[in-house]
Amino acid sequence: MGTDEGGPGTTTIVVMGVSGSGKSTVAAGLVERLGWEFAEGDEFHPPENVEKMRAGHALDDEDRWPWLRRLADWIGEHERAGRSVVVTCSALKRSYRDLLRDGHPSVWFAHVAADRELLRDRLQHRAGHYMPASLLDSQLETLEPLQEDEPGARISGAGSPADVVTTLLSALSSERGVRLSDLEESP
Repeated sequence: MGTDEGGPGTTTIVVMGVSGSGKSTVAAGLVERLGWEFAEGDEFHPPENVEKMRAGHALDDEDRWPWLRRLADWIGEHERAGRSVVVTCSALKRSYRDLLRDGHPSVWFAHVAADRELLRDRLQHRAGHYMPASLLDSQLETLEPLQEDEPGARISGAGSPADVVTTLLSALSSERGVRLSDLEESP
């Protein structure tokens, strides 16, 4: 599949949004349906970022830039190898998304969104994750919605994971001008 910018025949779906939006669940559904390689963006954080969040402190831009560069490098490696991939990343600010797609025409953002009450409920009932619910308000304040000139779509994360994945793939298919079956047959 080609991109709208004439890049390689790959697609990188960056599943983005605040903590609790369902990024990992949606990404898992995409990987199951498409068979593409997957990376959990949180695993690219250096240990000091994880500890800062675990302690209830929001990350600032200086904390995020090295993490985002590592993600962008991973995207670039897979793009050059001709492999379509799915990656999760909060990608809360336009500048973060610009870094992720700079030189990477395969990138397409899937902003999984939900209302504050649903997000808070999910975070309060989530076990084994270092991101405390107390940081949700900080993330929502930082979030800059996708702009019209950014490749991607805002998708409601309130439905079943299967429905969210189907809606997301339909939006991608429509924007990139390809059939869903072509996405599922990509490398």
